[in-house]
Amino acid sequence: MTDTTMGFDRTRLDRIDHQLARFVDDGRLAGWQLAITRRGRIVHLSAYGHRDREAGLPVADDTIWRIYSMTKPIASVAAMTLWEEGAFELTDPVSRWLPEFADVRVYAEGPVDDVVTVPAAEPIQVWHLLTHTSGLTAGFQHASVVDALYRRAGYGFGFPEGATTASVCDDLARLPLLFQPGTSWGYGVSTDVLGRLIEIWSGQRLDVAIAERVTGPLGMRDTVWHAADDGRKERLAALYVPDPESGLAVRDDAVGDRALTPPSMLSAGGGMLSTISDYVRFTLMLAGGGELDGVRILSPRTLRLMTANHLETDLATLSKSAFTQTDLRGVGFGLGFAVMLDPVRSLSVGSPGEYYWGGAAGTMFAVDPVEDLTVVFMTQSLPLRGGSRLAPGTSPTRVQLRRLVYSALVD
Repeated sequence: MTDTTMGFDRTRLDRIDHQLARFVDDGRLAGWQLAITRRGRIVHLSAYGHRDREAGLPVADDTIWRIYSMTKPIASVAAMTLWEEGAFELTDPVSRWLPEFADVRVYAEGPVDDVVTVPAAEPIQVWHLLTHTSGLTAGFQHASVVDALYRRAGYGFGFPEGATTASVCDDLARLPLLFQPGTSWGYGVSTDVLGRLIEIWSGQRLDVAIAERVTGPLGMRDTVWHAADDGRKERLAALYVPDPESGLAVRDDAVGDRALTPPSMLSAGGGMLSTISDYVRFTLMLAGGGELDGVRILSPRTLRLMTANHLETDLATLSKSAFTQTDLRGVGFGLGFAVMLDPVRSLSVGSPGEYYWGGAAGTMFAVDPVEDLTVVFMTQSLPLRGGSRLAPGTSPTRVQLRRLVYSALVD
């Protein structure tokens, strides 16, 4: 049966749930939650499995999920509200506010104990942070000498104990860049440096700035930095990792319990928790050209700038990363979002101009302006390897989910 109002085939929508349920039934996921909207209305909302498998607690409407890198688009939007107000120019050097970045150097050659570096040919600019072309990387990738230097400095999957946005910037500025700013693309801690700039530009702590500029106006009451209060602990999903041998989900409280205490380091790159209803509101604001329910966060023109490709080519050509939240072929990057350039080159259904991102624990969202479509998917499966190493590649649920959603759209 076809929903003629929204253009979806109901039987095909149900097929999405049946397929995703297999990941729970075969033990690879504990549970998940999915929301699809079109033309500003919920078309499909479903859940399956457990938020806490060991306690027998099912996924609920108000389950709280670690969204990790899905924090990045929220922080990017907050930064661009400040850009609209004239707080900075995209081409401004980061060192204007963070002088520790004035003389950064770039890795050239050599092993970890005998690194040769060269001066940066140009300063890191604000747009480099937003597009991940700064040369900053991440230690959990285990792919380069620079990654190893990050881990040696305490930057694996997370931050040193007691770190703050200011101390992190001091540390990162002393480490070599993976590549010359603006010449390549690399997944990493660029947005965390952006978070420190948001604090300086706004004169507020990052959590306060984001609450006042994005999550508060949008009514995202459960999009927070920890689940230590207000009854959120009981609603927080457990975190799982795949067993290296079987691939089945194994609970990891050592990492998962970090969300239960207020962090010293407010990570704009991956520190927030959220519910599916909250994040749907964020995507509906994006789909609405920067406005939701009469509340404007950004102008439509600013959002169009953010969701255009700011690279000269696709990520397959420019990426230096061993881990990312997207396929690379036919995909570009804007100011905080991956952007679909060519569905054929990416061997994917979808629309040119679709933008999206995901989180390390398997969460994802997408906004398709052509189809006026949004998708939000939540789960908690962190592909940790070797203690703090993230395995490369994208979640199989994401790969299938895109195909399943677009194959249900039949108008």
